[in-house]
Amino acid sequence: MAKAIMVVGTSSGVGKSVLCTALCRLLQQDGRRVAPFKAQNMSLNSAITPSGREIGRAQAVQAEACRIAPNEHMNPVLLKPTSARASQVVVQGRVLGTQTDFADGTDGLEYLWSRVEESFRLLADEFDVIVIEGAGSPVEMNLKARDIANMRTAALADADVVLVADIDRGGVFAYVYGTIALLTPEERGRVKGVVINKFRGDPALFEDGKRLLESYTGIPVIGVIPYLGDLEIDEEDSVALAGPRYRGERSEDAQTLRIRVVALPYMSNFNDFDPLFAEPAVSVQFCRHVREAADAHVVILPGTKNTLLDLQWMKATGWFDAIASSHGRGTHIVGVCGGYQMLGREVADPDGIESANGEILRGLGLLPVRTVWHSEKTTVLVDGIATLPEGEVPIRGYEIHMGVSTYVEGATPFARVRADSDTKWRVDGAIADGGRVIGTYVHGLFDHDVFRTAWLDMVRTAHGLSRPAGEVAPVPYQARREANYDRLANLLREHVDLSVLSI
Repeated sequence: MAKAIMVVGTSSGVGKSVLCTALCRLLQQDGRRVAPFKAQNMSLNSAITPSGREIGRAQAVQAEACRIAPNEHMNPVLLKPTSARASQVVVQGRVLGTQTDFADGTDGLEYLWSRVEESFRLLADEFDVIVIEGAGSPVEMNLKARDIANMRTAALADADVVLVADIDRGGVFAYVYGTIALLTPEERGRVKGVVINKFRGDPALFEDGKRLLESYTGIPVIGVIPYLGDLEIDEEDSVALAGPRYRGERSEDAQTLRIRVVALPYMSNFNDFDPLFAEPAVSVQFCRHVREAADAHVVILPGTKNTLLDLQWMKATGWFDAIASSHGRGTHIVGVCGGYQMLGREVADPDGIESANGEILRGLGLLPVRTVWHSEKTTVLVDGIATLPEGEVPIRGYEIHMGVSTYVEGATPFARVRADSDTKWRVDGAIADGGRVIGTYVHGLFDHDVFRTAWLDMVRTAHGLSRPAGEVAPVPYQARREANYDRLANLLREHVDLSVLSI
């Protein structure tokens, strides 16, 4: 049986995912066969495995840090909110159904736990070390009896536990002390160390803080990790959108390409656009209000877990009319997955999968397509060829959607794609107005250096902008990812004492 280490947090957004990613790369560098695990995740950022299964984005990133392929056992339960009171439940990579009031209900809980046990044991039989990520806080007392993601999983894995707290948000002493105090004696016995994350300034300045925390809790502070404001690792969920990475703080001038992404209420897989943030002379912002996109060269409609609700929101908030007006002024419009569906003429839900009344909503009508919702979910890795006005460009990514879009008269496909290891090609998406409107089901499109560069060049040319001086080759995005994994591992070696852990 594999050894296990578990990272739990004083709350959401404290850095559990990043710390687990760092541990995965560090152990991999040390020659260990290591794999990530998260029993239950709630997120609209997901990834597709080579076998076509769906898991949380964070575990796919952690698998990449381990230099192994992701699989469905790394995140056996994934909850994807579809409305304020309902979630799609994905079990071992396949949709089980939609459950309302999931956090308050107990139906099926033991079934989900049985799948968690099964997945963990399969991984534990194959790897030397399992790095386990907790969810939220392990001491949400009103939910703890039904919490399968934290200390129950620690007991299953017989894991040493590290508690991580975010000092940047303030209140770190209360967070750490309160979390430890609310654990049972048996659970406290598993906690081998506390890590203070996102410390600004010289960590030596926190020596008094370390001594105080250790006196209050009886648990050693094994690390103080500096604040990293420029870390380019896929985020687990939309909590990260409030951070500096996504605030659009890059300075702009007359040659800056301005890209605005509509921050839909049920936006999913917003990490599709991370590579654009790394591009020189490109300013990307996630926008809630129409006025924030008034000067955009490009407006992007991202993926969404509820196309109908987000389409209604767009109409109520003025985005619907604003995008139509922007298109008339020459703005480039891109829709990915649910955003692609919105760009069509209508979205129909005859079986009431997303809506209660089998709604049919009018889309923006910028692409000649019609989408009908079906219960079967498409989850597949794809590669293909996109056709831009300047020529054909290779693409690679993944599809994850429930609607089926069909062409009406006058449609031009955006790409032809095929599933991995498949020789059968099919068309994807649509393109119109000389490339000014593009819709596609392919997530991860901008990760591909060649496509990203060709598309940026096309948009810059259309708006009279020049490519940044001295840039010849595209930014090697995958190389940047690898460098960040190594950077995280080195940071961990320097600032955290792992000798207290049985790994």
